[in-house]
Amino acid sequence: MTTQAPPFSLQQIGTGTARFPSGTAIPTPTDAMVDPYIRTRVTKDVQVECIQFWPQDKTAHPGIVLLHDRWGMNSQITDLGAKLACEGYGVIIPKLYARLGGMVTANAEVAEALMAKCNDQLLLQDINSCCEYLNTREHIKRNIHGVIGFGMGGSLAIRFACQRKRLRAAVAFYGKVTAPDLLNNMFSPLLYHFAEQDTWVTPQDVAHLREAAAQGKRIDIKTYPASAHAFCDDSRPASFDAVAAAQAWDATVAFLKTSFQGT
Repeated sequence: MTTQAPPFSLQQIGTGTARFPSGTAIPTPTDAMVDPYIRTRVTKDVQVECIQFWPQDKTAHPGIVLLHDRWGMNSQITDLGAKLACEGYGVIIPKLYARLGGMVTANAEVAEALMAKCNDQLLLQDINSCCEYLNTREHIKRNIHGVIGFGMGGSLAIRFACQRKRLRAAVAFYGKVTAPDLLNNMFSPLLYHFAEQDTWVTPQDVAHLREAAAQGKRIDIKTYPASAHAFCDDSRPASFDAVAAAQAWDATVAFLKTSFQGT
């Protein structure tokens, strides 16, 4: 399979930061116009801190919430955000460790400890607020959103697809099924990338997805027989598989295009 050139180049992609409250109403550009103190007023609400990427043309695009792995928001995930924007999406990447100081690490033990301290319900609330924030942006199509996650973020992407009714697409790269009973509530189609040599994702995780697919849920499982966990992470040479990563990316681009077709 050959990767096709994306519709936008990196030179056509804008980038910026965003900060907004989690779980409450998101201020709109109009709110900012009529309230000169909105940016400096101290709030008691927990703030979602994000990085954004978007095509710099004059049209609105579908929005993607991109969820990082246990390492935190490192350069690998921000590079993927820019790459997704080149495919024609407005991308927002929340710092899932913001409540823990926004840490980024390359140490596996530290990453495991950070992941263990996370509250999934609060992270799902943050992800939902990202979608609501995208609904206030002129360059993003309203309620035309998808979620993509890797590892820890992939687990959250699966959960979020069972939570937000208006979600159009979900992609999980080697994520765990942390709440199999919720799969009956899955609203959006899910593309799942499974590394057969994964030692973190269990066969039972994949069995839960296959069972939900047999019950009529729109779940497509792509299997990579020779690949290990994090095979798409080029910052980790021990697990990176360039061929499988390219195949998974092509499948993801095609899946998103189909999921957003006609919007």
